[in-house]
Formats: sequence, C-alpha cells, structure tokens
Amino acid sequence: MNEQIRVREVRVISPEGEQLGIFPTHEALRMAYERNLDLVEVAPQARPPVCRIMDYGKYKYEQAKRDREARRRQKIVDIKEVKMRPRIDQHDFEVKLRNARRFLEDGDKVKATIMFRGREIVHADLGRQVLERLAKAVEDIATVERRPVVEGRNMTMVLAPRPQAAARPEPRPEARPAAQEAGNAAAPAGGEPRST
Repeated sequence: MNEQIRVREVRVISPEGEQLGIFPTHEALRMAYERNLDLVEVAPQARPPVCRIMDYGKYKYEQAKRDREARRRQKIVDIKEVKMRPRIDQHDFEVKLRNARRFLEDGDKVKATIMFRGREIVHADLGRQVLERLAKAVEDIATVERRPVVEGRNMTMVLAPRPQAAARPEPRPEARPAAQEAGNAAAPAGGEPRST
C-alpha cells in the first residue's frame, strides 16, 4: 500500500474499476494522493503488478462488516445425545423421544446411544430395535445419517434434521387469542356465583 510498493511501475485501476494504464509508481501514488485515496496493490504476482486507487480504510471496514454479517447468518450445528437402555420403559422412551424431537426441531443433530451393561451386549438386537423405533418415530422431521453401529459397550445412531423441519413456520399469534376468548365467553355460563 502507498509507499510500501517497491516496484518501478504498476498497472493502475481507477476507483470506478476502469484501467488507466501502466504508470511509474511515483506517478500512480501522486494520482491517488490528488484524490485523497490510497494506492493498494491487488495483484502483486502480475507483471507489472496491478494497483487500485481506493479508500483503504473504508474497504477494510466494509470487509469486516461483511465478515461479521456472514458469521451472524451461519448456523452452528450441535450434536445432542440421547442415552437409553435396551430394555427401556415406554414412558421413559417417550421422554427421550420428546427430547430428540425438540433437538431436531431446533436444527441440531441427535446421537442416540444404547448403553449395554454386563451380558446385555449379547442381545444387541434389542438395542437396534429401540434405535429403529426412535428413527421411525421422528422420520417426519429427521433422516438417519448413520445407521446403528456397536462401539464398545454402546450402540449409536446419528439423526440429522430434514431441511424443511429446521425452517418450519411459526404458529400464527392471532389464532390463540381467538380460542382463549371463546373459552372465556363460555366460562361464566356454568361458573362461580357472582358477588354483589
């Protein structure tokens, strides 16, 4: 940039993007300073190097702003884990299913783990059935990214949210108050005695 450019001549591009031609470096610097701008080397490997006349401070600021905006839009996908046993109760399974659904709806992946104790590992098919039951219960919002595999004393399966499930529409806020008003209107009919 500016005096740091050590070559004898450069190809100059105007702030509007037009090629002005090849100039001695001191002449290109003078052109930039006349406009109160900087001479910035944009293609040093070219022969002669390409320099652009620009407001370098403004350029760096806008680039940082674009980077911040890109980071803000980026969705970090977490992997949440749901742990179960091969002989899990129906109610416990439903609790784990609700948690898995919530994670998937939030856009996170779910790692479902069956933990085997003692000789339970001999009946790995029971664990596989529990995992397949979970996958079937959430197939409307998730896909199986990794089929059930045995890793040591655990069997794991990874579920990933479907694209449309992550971007599902929010319920309309005006629908709920109307239902509440209907409920409130019906309440006094068989309700409490009025105080006078």
